[in-house]
Amino acid sequence: MSNENIVLIGMMGTGKTTVSSLLADRLGYKLVDIDAEIEAQEDCPIPVLFEQKGEAYFREIETSVLLRVLDQSSQIISTGGGSVLKPHNCDAMKKAGWVVALTASAEAIIRRVSANRDRPLLAGNVEERVHQIMQERQTKYSFADLTVDTSDMEPEEVVHYILAHHRV
Repeated sequence: MSNENIVLIGMMGTGKTTVSSLLADRLGYKLVDIDAEIEAQEDCPIPVLFEQKGEAYFREIETSVLLRVLDQSSQIISTGGGSVLKPHNCDAMKKAGWVVALTASAEAIIRRVSANRDRPLLAGNVEERVHQIMQERQTKYSFADLTVDTSDMEPEEVVHYILAHHRV
């Protein structure tokens, strides 16, 4: 196994944060959460950033942080769900590492995120918004090297599956 990055992509609620942490521990890689990096750089929580500066500003910052992080190696990178919205970001992820898309059924995502009020894109009817976002992004994760449906898997099972399929 090389010291390349493993980049986790996928919608909110698919398990990126939990799985990336477990993978980093297992491989001894540095864990980098793009959302946490954005909050540190901007000194502002993402929901406040969205509210005060809008989604377009957030996406610009997300891209600059992602590109900076992808310049390093031996990292497990947990991306924000929308980082795949710009083709340039997708190309950069592919060049800098092995990309794993975590997916889940709408029902699983709704169950996992419905209690979390810190997700700006879910304002309003959570169920409706999850279905809408899934529809909008249904083809955006297809560039991944591996896709894992986490709907009925425990985080440790997801990690095992990823490592079993990781290219050498």
